[in-house]
Amino acid sequence: MKLNINIGWLYPDLMSTYGDRGNVLVLQKRCKWRNIECKIVPITIGSSIKLLSGIDLIFAGGAQDKEQDIVMRDLLRSKGVKIKEKIEMDIPALFVCGAPQLMGNFYEPAIGKKIQGLGIFNIDSVYPTENSKRLIGNTAAKVILPELLGLNIFGFENHGGRTYLRGDTKPFAKVLAGYGNNGEDKFEGMYYKNAIGSYFHGPLLPKNPAIADFLIKKALEVKYKRNLKLEPLDDTLELKAQLAIANKLSIKI
Repeated sequence: MKLNINIGWLYPDLMSTYGDRGNVLVLQKRCKWRNIECKIVPITIGSSIKLLSGIDLIFAGGAQDKEQDIVMRDLLRSKGVKIKEKIEMDIPALFVCGAPQLMGNFYEPAIGKKIQGLGIFNIDSVYPTENSKRLIGNTAAKVILPELLGLNIFGFENHGGRTYLRGDTKPFAKVLAGYGNNGEDKFEGMYYKNAIGSYFHGPLLPKNPAIADFLIKKALEVKYKRNLKLEPLDDTLELKAQLAIANKLSIKI
C-alpha cells in the first residue's frame, strides 16, 4: 500500500513571508523521495471548512499585523474550531513566526487592538511599542521536545512581537544564539501534543530536515494508526549549511 498525506497550508496568500513557502516544499520533496504521495491543500479565506477534515499535517507561516487580523477573523468565524480539534487528535502542525501568535491566547500589536487567538498554545504575544527594537539575526537553539531532544537547530529570526509561555506550556528549544521568543528567557518556540510553534525563518525546514521528518512521521502514524520508520535520506548539504551557520555563530556541533 502506498502511503499518502495531505498537508493543509493555512492562508498561503496572506501568511507567507520570509520564504515560508520553503517549508512546504521541503515536506513535499522529502515525501516524494520516499515514494510517499503528498498533496498540498491551500486553506484560504474562501475555503470550505470541509477541506480541513482530510488534512493530515498543518502548516502556517508569518504575516504582518494587518494580515494577521484578517486571518484571525476568519479563523474565529469557522475554521479555528476545526483546527483545534485536529491538534487535539494529535495531527502534527508547524506554525512559524506570526502563526504561533495566532494559535496562542492573544497578540497585542504596537498600534491597533488586541487580536484574540485560538488558545492552542498557552502563550501571550505583545509588540511593546512602535519604536521597539526588532529581534533580528541568525539564530541557533537546542531542542527540548523529547522525541528530538538535544537536536541543534538553526534559522533566521525577524520579529517585533515578544512571546511569553504561560502555565505549563513547554518550550520547543533553548536558545544558543539569538533572541528566541522574547530576548529574555532564552526559550525558542513552544509545542503542544504534535504541534510546534517557532520564530525560526530562513525557512526553518530546509536547514533542519530532522524536524520535517518528525512532522511527516507523526502525520503518517496518526493517519495509519501504526508505528512507522522513515527511510533515511542523504542530508549532506543540509549538514554543511548547519555547520556554516554554527561556525559563524561560534557554536560547536
